[in-house]
Amino acid sequence: MTSPISPSTLRRLEKAARTAARSAYAPYSQFQVGAAVLTGSDKIFSGANVENASYGLCNCAERTAIFAAVAAGERKVQAVVVYTPTATPTAPCGACRQVINEFGPDATVISCCDGAARIETTLKRLLPEAFGPANLA
Repeated sequence: MTSPISPSTLRRLEKAARTAARSAYAPYSQFQVGAAVLTGSDKIFSGANVENASYGLCNCAERTAIFAAVAAGERKVQAVVVYTPTATPTAPCGACRQVINEFGPDATVISCCDGAARIETTLKRLLPEAFGPANLA
């Protein structure tokens, strides 16, 4: 897949995701994830996963980044880059896919890692026939 996002912007997104992972709070899983989102106004917001002793209350990096963007007034996500400290890339979980769909049903989603492999796809491919705001109209 060829991303509609420029190579320089993709590099900035990946750098932001990798940097965010260093701030992850992951004392239980030791799995430090970082994410960066490109909004409709071409701003970049990043986030890291935040764990909790009550595991169900953890928050993934992708949602943290999107929630930061929304809290700043953004309502559209063009792209999401996820970084995991692994040999192979990891795609967003189902909950994150649903949140990406809320703000970026046409978003590009890229997963990168410490290895050379990448996942470059779209939210529509990761979450086909998604339930979203249009279903409530």
